[in-house]
Amino acid sequence: MNVFREAPQGIQTAPHDPRIIAAGYQVSVREVDLSRVRDKESLMLAFLRGLGLSENFGRNWDALYDVLTDPDARPARFALVLCDYEHFRRRHRHLGAELERVLLDAQREAAAQGRSLWLLAEERESDSRHW
Repeated sequence: MNVFREAPQGIQTAPHDPRIIAAGYQVSVREVDLSRVRDKESLMLAFLRGLGLSENFGRNWDALYDVLTDPDARPARFALVLCDYEHFRRRHRHLGAELERVLLDAQREAAAQGRSLWLLAEERESDSRHW
């Protein structure tokens, strides 16, 4: 599966080794680890760390949208890997719905600017693979 051959389409399943595949398509990749998110503040901190933002990041939905759609802040071909996304959505339904709205709005705005923003959901390997 190679999501980078097509235009971004919502939140998609991340391919195995997304960084390696993205490199061949000149797509920059950043990862946001959602496994330790407890509330909106810890979610915003996860984005601050994952996107390499400065401490003056506003830590609210508008600030996140602005960071994702700012052509000076993100490359024209950019993938955001959301680590542990489905588990996060199950644990935090309301917060997950708000995040999804912001991410999809940012993806649409990026497309309107002639840019690409892939949103890739990646799950941790199951611990059940012991031999």
